[in-house]
Parts: sequence; structure tokens; C-alpha cells
Amino acid sequence: MIRQRLQNGETVIGTWLNSASAVVAELMAGAGFDFVTIDAEHSPVDVPQAFGLLQAIRSGNPECAGLVRTPGSGYDELKRYLDAGADGVICPLVTTPEQAAGVVRAVKYPPLGARGVGFCRDNAYGVDLEARVAAANDATFVCVQIEHRDAVERIDEILSIEGIDAAFLGPYDLSASMGLTARFDHPDYLAAHRRILDACERHNVAPGIHVVQPAPDEVLQRIDEGYRFIAYSLDITMLTDACRGGLRKIWNADSGTRE
Repeated sequence: MIRQRLQNGETVIGTWLNSASAVVAELMAGAGFDFVTIDAEHSPVDVPQAFGLLQAIRSGNPECAGLVRTPGSGYDELKRYLDAGADGVICPLVTTPEQAAGVVRAVKYPPLGARGVGFCRDNAYGVDLEARVAAANDATFVCVQIEHRDAVERIDEILSIEGIDAAFLGPYDLSASMGLTARFDHPDYLAAHRRILDACERHNVAPGIHVVQPAPDEVLQRIDEGYRFIAYSLDITMLTDACRGGLRKIWNADSGTRE
């Protein structure tokens, strides 16, 4: 399980799914990623679609964790994705310890939280309810996204909440909140970046980041920096990169008729 692997100090490499394609979900899981995150925040994916995508991930590789980046962090937004069979959630724009605590309460069953119990895919539609509920608190992965300057200011308070497994740095949103959109070499952004990494180490929370472009060398750089929960690109970006890169080579070889 991804939660236990991170607790053991391992590095896990996954990817992002925005296309809502079950075929792509199955292929990506089968490629060997440790996790595939269904993006329900910045894509048209809703709960019924996520349900089928989680099934496809399991079909592609039962050892690949199916995660959901939820639209928000409220109880109503989390529980249905968990009942659909998500192995964990990544919650966007968490800026306060109260919000982080609310995420944990929504994800964990009593006595650790307040997640409701009902027959669903996550417990084999009630057939395996008792065993699945008993194991869920240990198994279900909880990640908060740190993507606003307010979250950086309160990072120690946020990561002190029991039950947070990983903190995922959102580079674009964080830099935008600082008035430095995509200026990833700016000293103020780099200082915030370092502050998050240091806080993760203090609180034994796995630091995470999204390497948006399909750049393996950057993933290796992030591992060297200390990141252990890394998303390698996303389906739509990898497809675009492959198509454009291939066509550039074809056009350049075709007497330079296109650029």
C-alpha cells in the first residue's frame, strides 16, 4: 500500500489522468506507475466517471494505487470518491490546520474520523464490509496540497495534524499566489519551496510534487532534493508531447517544408 511504502521511507512515482479515458487509465497503471491520480479538480471527471476509471486502474495493475485529486476538501466531496474505491485522496488548496483536520475526519472511519459507513464498491458492496472498514484507516492515503502562500505561512500547523501522509506542492498555484506565476527560479519562491520541504521532514510527512512535463531528468532532480511522492507528467501532456515531437521530426525530414 502506498501509505505504508511512504512511511517506510520509499519513493513512489505515479502520474496524473485528465482525459477521463478508461483505456488510458488501464494502460498507465499497466506501465508500472505506483499510483495514478484521477484529476477531478481540473477535468470534467465526476464521481460516476471516477468509478469506472478506478476499476480500469485496478484492471491494469492491482498493485497500482488509484487516487483522486478531489474538487475540494469538504466531507461531501471526499466520501463518494472513497466509496467508489479510491485508495486515497489529494485535496487541493489546503491553507489551514482546521481544513486539514476536516480532510482527515472525512477520510477516516470512527474513532479516528467521521466517515460514514455504507455498502459500496470500497467494501465489495457490503460483502466484505466489516473487514474493509477495519482496515481502511490504516490503508487509505491522505495528501494535502500546499499551493498558496497562506499555507506556507502555516505549514507547521497544517502538517502537525495527525493522519496527513503527504504534502503535495502545487508549483503553479503557489507561485501565482505569491505574484510570481511560473517564476520557479525566483528567490522568494525557492525559499517557500525549501520551507515546505523542511516542514515535511520535521513532521515525518512525505513531500510531494508534480513534474508536469515528461522530463525524467527533472524527476531525478526532485528525488535528490528530497521529494518522495512524485507525479510524473499527465496523460494529456504526454500525448501532446509525443504527437508534436514526432511530427516535428517528420516535417524536418520532409525537406524542411514545415516548422
